[in-house]
Amino acid sequence: MELLLGIVLGALLSYWGISFFNKKSSLQKIETQSIILIEKIKSVCKLITVEGDFAEIYHYENTKNHFLNIITSRKKAILLINAKVHIGFDLSQIKLEADNENLEIILTHFPKPKVLTVETDVRYYDKKEGIFNKFNAEDLTELNKQSKAFIVDKIPESGLLNTANKEALDTILMIEKLLETSGWKLNYSQLVIPTTETEKLV
Repeated sequence: MELLLGIVLGALLSYWGISFFNKKSSLQKIETQSIILIEKIKSVCKLITVEGDFAEIYHYENTKNHFLNIITSRKKAILLINAKVHIGFDLSQIKLEADNENLEIILTHFPKPKVLTVETDVRYYDKKEGIFNKFNAEDLTELNKQSKAFIVDKIPESGLLNTANKEALDTILMIEKLLETSGWKLNYSQLVIPTTETEKLV
């Protein structure tokens, strides 16, 4: 009788031990999977959603006075700026929380659209120099910077930022489909997409 009782107790303890170990192991796997999924989403980093082309004319003029302001020397140029602008989202700034019990990833913050890149091709026309005021390498470098800033200032009125902001939901749906392939759900019911002034990254 004692032998039978010992066998029963041993079997129960073994079953309990195996169940506890399996449950703990399963929980660890779920937690690890949620971390991997979140890092996988963030690793996409900068996601381009909108591309725009610009062709602008920029007038540059610089005047310097010499010899007690007696002599004035001027240089000027007309710049034709062709630019390609990429706008999208920096997904490294996304905020996600894992609900391991319900296999849900909760989206609590989605970044505002940014100007990710501005590629410019500058051509000079009607370039004129003064005797004491000539173009040098530093001038050309500065003009390239001014050209890029000139294009960036044109972006808000182009409508590209508003278009990118509308693409935010499509980006979220893309993340949702990514999670569904792994058996998880995306919860973004409490998310409010910001519509304030868009950040610029040049």
